[in-house]
Amino acid sequence: MEAVQATSSAAGCSRASITGLVLAGGMGRRMGGEDKGLVMLAGRPMVVHVLAALRPQVGPLLVNANRNQERYAAFGHPVIADEIDGYQGPLAGVLTALRHCTTELLVTAPCDAPLVAPDLVARLCVALDAAEADLAVASDGERQQPVFLLLRTTLAPSLEAYLGGGGRKIDTWFGQLHVAVADFSDEP
Repeated sequence: MEAVQATSSAAGCSRASITGLVLAGGMGRRMGGEDKGLVMLAGRPMVVHVLAALRPQVGPLLVNANRNQERYAAFGHPVIADEIDGYQGPLAGVLTALRHCTTELLVTAPCDAPLVAPDLVARLCVALDAAEADLAVASDGERQQPVFLLLRTTLAPSLEAYLGGGGRKIDTWFGQLHVAVADFSDEP
């Protein structure tokens, strides 16, 4: 996998062809069970920061949440719950979104990362197009950030098979795909 630095807008990715997904479906175990997306930061829930950052970069925007769905819906975007029971991790939310996606591409960001790069989608698109890959993942220069993804919606059957076979680790699923890495080392 070769990291690609974005230098221009991606020709193959138009805003209208990309659905944004904010992943807020977890149990918040590392935060004592608190719903991470609803934790306040600078006077607003963290999810609001992520939604505001993604809004100008995508067409439709979804929130994946398995609890507090009414509170998430109040932010003005459709809320979808995992269609796989038991809090199976972020890939369960990605699969649900792929099943509901009406665009060619899906970009994902976690609800607890309020400082989403304003060119996240553009950089991921450049990497995806340059490598003619199945998906693009962000890298901070030291390691991949696997919940910052841009993937083709045609990957739904692959992800469904992976999860159906008991897989849960994002990087293990990546091993079956042609993955491009988008370089964000200048904005770790």
